[in-house]
Amino acid sequence: MTAVLPPPDTATPLLSMQQLGRVEGGERLHALLWRAGPGWRMISSAVLGGGLGERAWVLNAQVSHGYQRTDPDRHLADLAATAGADGAGVGLLTAADITARGQAADGGAHAVATAGVTVRGWAASPAEGTAYPAAPGTINIIAALPVALSDAALVNAVATATEAKVQALLDAGYDCSGTPTDAVCIAARVPSPGEEVHAFAGPRSLWGARLARAVHQAVHTAI
Repeated sequence: MTAVLPPPDTATPLLSMQQLGRVEGGERLHALLWRAGPGWRMISSAVLGGGLGERAWVLNAQVSHGYQRTDPDRHLADLAATAGADGAGVGLLTAADITARGQAADGGAHAVATAGVTVRGWAASPAEGTAYPAAPGTINIIAALPVALSDAALVNAVATATEAKVQALLDAGYDCSGTPTDAVCIAARVPSPGEEVHAFAGPRSLWGARLARAVHQAVHTAI
């Protein structure tokens, strides 16, 4: 049965991140866990819980720069279980410093970003792509909106967040569109009966504009 909750107060921070620590391979690593709880739909490119569906938590876990595990989804699931995260969730990996995250809010839209830009470039490149899994993501964006979005609007929100990320990189003086392994997760509320479902999340829509500003500031701070 789907849990339906009323939209939260937009003045209350949605992304209350818990910072976790662990030792792995002799290295001290960190992770950020958002225990969102029931009543959220998320769209993500993450290796664990990616795609579109109801999710109860988001874990952004730091790994070593020489990460070589071939089962990152299992690794993330184990880390989430150890942290006590229940139900379905989203898991992202990054080699960037989790403790240097950027966080921002705008009109009820909230965003958290972790970023490293050592390996960066432009999306359209003459280099041949690969069919093998990519290394851990370098710029990871997690954003939440306190309203319900249609499926199409959630896809639109991913595009908006990505555009805001690129704008932040250019504003910070980086001549690139990102890194080859960037990942994103956008969360919106499960609609209550009779509640408006927003059909647009482009950068000039009400919630898309707020999302873009929050993501832009979070990424700019993180880099």
